[in-house]
Amino acid sequence: MKHIPNLIAAAAVSVFALSAVPAVADTPANALVIAQNIDDIVTIDPASAYEFTSGEYVANTYDQLVQYDADDTTKLAPGLAKSWDIDAAAKTVTFELRDGVKFSSGNPLRGEDVLESWKRVLVLQKAPAFILENLGWTAENIEEMVTVDGNTVTVRWAGDFAPSFVLNVLAARPAAVVDVKTAMANEVDGDLGHAWLNQNSAGTGPFTLARYAPGEVLMLQANPNYWNTAPAIERVMIRHVPEAATQRLLLESGDVDMAKNLTPDQIAGLSGNADIKVETYPQTAVHWFSFNQKHEPLTNPALWEASRYLVDYNGMADSFLKGQMEVHQAFWPEGFPGALTETPFEYDPEKAKAILEEAGVELPLTIELDVINAEPFTDIAASLQQTFAPAGINFEILPGTGAQVITKYRARTHEGMLLYWGPDFMDPHSNAKAFAYNADNSDDKYVSTTTWRNAWMPPAEINEKTKAALAEQDPEARNKMYVELQQAMQEEAPFVIMFQAVKQVAMDDAVTGFVNGANADYVYYRLVEKQ
Repeated sequence: MKHIPNLIAAAAVSVFALSAVPAVADTPANALVIAQNIDDIVTIDPASAYEFTSGEYVANTYDQLVQYDADDTTKLAPGLAKSWDIDAAAKTVTFELRDGVKFSSGNPLRGEDVLESWKRVLVLQKAPAFILENLGWTAENIEEMVTVDGNTVTVRWAGDFAPSFVLNVLAARPAAVVDVKTAMANEVDGDLGHAWLNQNSAGTGPFTLARYAPGEVLMLQANPNYWNTAPAIERVMIRHVPEAATQRLLLESGDVDMAKNLTPDQIAGLSGNADIKVETYPQTAVHWFSFNQKHEPLTNPALWEASRYLVDYNGMADSFLKGQMEVHQAFWPEGFPGALTETPFEYDPEKAKAILEEAGVELPLTIELDVINAEPFTDIAASLQQTFAPAGINFEILPGTGAQVITKYRARTHEGMLLYWGPDFMDPHSNAKAFAYNADNSDDKYVSTTTWRNAWMPPAEINEKTKAALAEQDPEARNKMYVELQQAMQEEAPFVIMFQAVKQVAMDDAVTGFVNGANADYVYYRLVEKQ
């Protein structure tokens, strides 16, 4: 049996105010204890947080003006704004802030905090800044595009797209509103409080950060100043447990209430335990691998085409990925308007060999494949290694932590990359811009897209069609354009999309109210109770 490591146990005692931690015992009644792989976190400042786990953190500690909340993650609802008025002709949205909202510090929410939070994102220019830049905003023009008059915030945008797109951008993670007074009081060397916000929270959300130790633990406690219905649970402790088998042992022993990264085998092994339940949540994340176009041997389109026939999609989905992945071969997830659901590729090594031979691809070819050192990524990599080898393509698997792999990907120093991608906001343009658009492929023009990170410049007509789909006002016509973009990317792009995720979370039967929406930004603990 595994127990809480000494360092984490000590922190748990301090934060949870427990007099002792029994060797084997139920978790505290007022605390939710979770086993989860959290090594993907690079940063937790809302202006730079761009990983899945950091998205969960931001969702529980900060708010946006409008948001998809725990009460219903499928509907855009009022957040810090109690109402808004849209003038599509003038390209403006006017928001009225709620009265009496306070940050966790006790400082009152001001219109200036909204403006300065967004300006901070644009000035820092970290990974998610491009999301706000979609609206034509820059660090230089933001004070003209967003104006404040007391509790009224008027937002302007530059671009031909529907107001619904604007609202979805403002519901995204980097639009979170920060207690700017507190952040700036902790500024060091002009960092706008960035270092401090990587160890502290300054939001209006239902929880505040109690402690964060990278690769060890993330602890939250209820925010006494929260403006909405107070959290039903007082504390949340997320322990870094990368191994699925260890997560299962901790759950069965009562050391944790929830395990979030179990494999299908681990899930199946829980079937006889009446004290544990498994909940299933469809996800927006698509899983794929890609080829960096900075590496010359990977630039032949025939290699990209052949690769689509060297993946044993169904073999993986029906075995070690069963219950966690469904075969999906397009960049926008099924279940949302504009998704392409056809799966035209299947494992056909002979066809792949013919494509490679006809194109004169020099074989054998060895490709370094970076992969997160955790299940199911390592299992997928091993399957690819096995099914590509007969065609003369050899993957040299390079495992690393989530942060290491993502950092390498952002630096464009990889060869092959096995990762997953979720939309930054719930609009098909979010993924279309990531997979079918690149405005500038220069090394110094960093953009958080898979096209730029793989140093790939789509054909000019694809770039133009992506922009045209964004501008299309008719919903049906717009969705059709996104389907066509996905079809084009299936025909010629240096990435192979394989699966759409299905999230299975195992938890103690006493846990109720956990909300896991379609992506990491919609994971909420506010309604959790332990019966």
